[in-house]
Amino acid sequence: MAKEQIQVLNALDVAKTQWYHFTAIIIAGMGFFTDAYDLFCISLVTKLLGRIYYHVDGAEKPGTLPPNVSAAVNGVAFIGTLSGQLFFGWLGDKMGRKKVYGMTLMLMVVASIASGLSFGHDPKTVMTTLCFFRFWLGFGIGGDYPLSATIMSEYSNKKTRGAFIAAVFAMQGFGILAGGIFAIIIASAFKAKFDAPAYEVDPLGSTVPQADYVWRIILMVGAIPAAMTYYSRTKMPETARYTALVAKNTEKAAADMSKVLHVEIQAEPKKEVTQQQSNSFGLFSKEFLRRHGLHLLGTTSTWFLLDIAFYSQNLFQKDIFSAIGWIPSAKTMNALEEVYRIARAQTLIALCSTVPGYWFTVAFIDRIGRFAIQLMGFFFMTVFMFALAIPYEHWTHKENRIGFVVMYSLTFFFANFGPNATTFVVPAEIFPARLRSTCHGISSACGKLGAMVGAFGFLYLAQNQDKSKADAGYPAGIGVKNSLLLLGVVNILGFLFTFLVPEAKGKSLEEMSGEQEEEVES
Repeated sequence: MAKEQIQVLNALDVAKTQWYHFTAIIIAGMGFFTDAYDLFCISLVTKLLGRIYYHVDGAEKPGTLPPNVSAAVNGVAFIGTLSGQLFFGWLGDKMGRKKVYGMTLMLMVVASIASGLSFGHDPKTVMTTLCFFRFWLGFGIGGDYPLSATIMSEYSNKKTRGAFIAAVFAMQGFGILAGGIFAIIIASAFKAKFDAPAYEVDPLGSTVPQADYVWRIILMVGAIPAAMTYYSRTKMPETARYTALVAKNTEKAAADMSKVLHVEIQAEPKKEVTQQQSNSFGLFSKEFLRRHGLHLLGTTSTWFLLDIAFYSQNLFQKDIFSAIGWIPSAKTMNALEEVYRIARAQTLIALCSTVPGYWFTVAFIDRIGRFAIQLMGFFFMTVFMFALAIPYEHWTHKENRIGFVVMYSLTFFFANFGPNATTFVVPAEIFPARLRSTCHGISSACGKLGAMVGAFGFLYLAQNQDKSKADAGYPAGIGVKNSLLLLGVVNILGFLFTFLVPEAKGKSLEEMSGEQEEEVES
């Protein structure tokens, strides 16, 4: 085939930004909305579950989930997501993006609803069913990572592709806000209707029986936005790049995209396309290793390192807040008030740092490029981590609290205006179409591996060095200060591994993945 690109793909590359681009962002972004909503809410829910199901008579502090249960509730979702990323990533290249796309969403909806319906009333059955359905929720969410990124990158034009893929990911910001706002509303409504004394006044009475509905409602509402986009997902045509480059049917690709773009696209002459492609190397071939081996190492390692830092903070926000006194100690509040306070603090942080960071990426990714944003993000995350860690004693004093929160917010801001967004965008741009979804799945699964290291490693590491001051059931750790220093080092490594990743700004997908040359050779 001649050096020029298949016409339908060229038409997509130079297409003006149109309404369908925006509908695609919303349809593709709903999985991330659900993902962020769920991750946000589970940290509120675990506090409440501890009070409801693990109340100890006569204890001076409210009940909390035992370490192994708490690890299970958070861990199963991560394991589910990791498996989903690998499985659906592979399936998306095998069966086509569209066929698989509805499945992941349906799984999310069913599992979200089911995770609020626990069978039985004793702690063990409630936790077991919650974990079981959270695994499947994770599995569906995991499938959404490679598919959404791939679909968006294959639909976009080359000038604004980065911004569109980043916008899909930025829907997480809305998910966090929605989770926070909804939790605040539900907790306030229940608190107004069923008020209760603080834990220290009346340990048993501080948790009203109706609190058991609160966590269920919060978890189940996560299914609504996903369910609303299901129909639209089933109506999206298969991406032209999959149809033309993988299924080798350029006529169908041209017809599909003519409908979407509202322009007439000429199909290629059939004979050129039916030639046997000599150069279709697989994922485990020497050829793939030669062309994309370092790229895959770059996308997997940077995502892995980023998520260690990102999730270790994200899941421990509530501990940081109580440590700096934003949230009063648990025994001075009743159960619903605690949900309300934590939700409020987390929503404030999200509003000020997390959400703006995503949209900064969307605004600048096609101007300054992925590479620059990722380097800058890792650089500043390192700086702020060390700035929090080295004078850690200083930050613990009451009068320096605000400074601590500002530094902490900035770390998050540069994670999102930085590697958290770019590690999602890049793998969807630099691999060949027939392996794109698989490679994105592998990269994001490495990220989830990092998230597990961050979330669980940190649970144990951040414990006080003095065993008597550590949380119930945990061994002594290395303390918060040393943990923050360690995270700083992780960010430095992320900075270095970023140099393996190529810049895709302004280039067509075929140019990035080397598929144009392949077609010449075939």
